[in-house]
Amino acid sequence: MTTPTPTVRLDNGVEIPQLGLGTARVGDEEIRRIVREALAVGYRFVDTAAEYENEVGVGQGLRDAGLPRGEVFVSTKLRGADQGYAQAKQALTDSLRRLQLDHVDLYIVHWPLPRLDRYVESWQALQELAAEGLTRAVGVSNFLPEHLARLGEEASTVPAVNQIEVHPRLPQRELRAENDRRGIVTESWSPLANGGDLLTDDVVTGIAAEHGVTPAQVVLRWHVQQGLVTFPKASSVERLRENLDVFGFALGEDDLARMDTLATGERTDPRQDPATWEEF
Repeated sequence: MTTPTPTVRLDNGVEIPQLGLGTARVGDEEIRRIVREALAVGYRFVDTAAEYENEVGVGQGLRDAGLPRGEVFVSTKLRGADQGYAQAKQALTDSLRRLQLDHVDLYIVHWPLPRLDRYVESWQALQELAAEGLTRAVGVSNFLPEHLARLGEEASTVPAVNQIEVHPRLPQRELRAENDRRGIVTESWSPLANGGDLLTDDVVTGIAAEHGVTPAQVVLRWHVQQGLVTFPKASSVERLRENLDVFGFALGEDDLARMDTLATGERTDPRQDPATWEEF
């Protein structure tokens, strides 16, 4: 039997499940099925984004599952094309319409897009959206220390989360420490490094064999054991169950030390440096 998913408390007291479902690059019809099946096997956190263009399917999957609204944590994100004060306010209204929800639990600025230079006014809009009850918490994604520092200087609240690419190849220790210093919860996207060679690495497969689990479970346990919130993707019920079942074992200090040797500093997509990446 799968151990219940623990939660992490955000700075405003809202509780977020530590492991959820990622939905990037999956179309409406397929994600509707996946969300329905994920909720049926025990997931209570679904992460999507306007940029993924599947909020309609996510919303349909949520309705298909038939769970009370308060039992499922839903997050979505502000796309780059909608950054700006007025645009951000309208963007959440549009996301809620597509999701067929009256609020989300977490609304996130997807990328800082520093050349556009609208992330501060976008953040100010998100703070107001939270005050209006359209989202229970607000956060950012892919923000570097300099972006967080500017928000700290020009805004009245701190992001509840900073969703960044984290996995054993890219542990992001310095940025995670900066998040911690500011009271920001770190969420890991691409937690399995898109699969790739990470899940076939001798270190990961060796630890998996020693614990009687799969390589993916070892990597996901690495995330949650460090207090990170994460949301791997999966398409089959078997893999959905497997990804959720990581709370019944623990990695030892030696395991963690061996995992540390996997760090290369490489992103899954080298172009996606938040200092320069543009996604609209």
